[in-house]
Amino acid sequence: MFSDIGALELVTLVVLAVLIFGPEKLPKMIQDVSRFIRKIREFSDSAKADIRSELGPEFKDFEFEDLNPKNFIRKQLAENEDFKELNELRSSFDLKKEMNEVADAVHGRETAPAVPAAPTAVNGSAQPDLLKKQDKPDAGERPPYDSDAT
Repeated sequence: MFSDIGALELVTLVVLAVLIFGPEKLPKMIQDVSRFIRKIREFSDSAKADIRSELGPEFKDFEFEDLNPKNFIRKQLAENEDFKELNELRSSFDLKKEMNEVADAVHGRETAPAVPAAPTAVNGSAQPDLLKKQDKPDAGERPPYDSDAT
């Protein structure tokens, strides 16, 4: 319940409690709060027991945590054989590796030796590398449309 409270936060709460309630009233306040929490737990446990007894013996393994939609879906997926095969297939893919290869291709970095190091010639002229960003157009190339020129 309080697993996300750190040591510094706990010390801060204790210091604030001592300042607000004073050292004389603090033990009484702690007893009252702990008694209140105990009553709430007893009420919750008795309500759960009543619900289980009303549902009957068919639901003896019923857990209230299964009412959470995330837990219910996880449980159903874990029990279904078709989804087990799908999970095996899904785990066989290395999505991170695939994404890194795509990113390398977009940025013009070589990822595998199968990528040619130099541009290949077609009809006697060298093909430009379309994956690399060109800073300046070649001498025979027409520059892109420039709105400042008009």
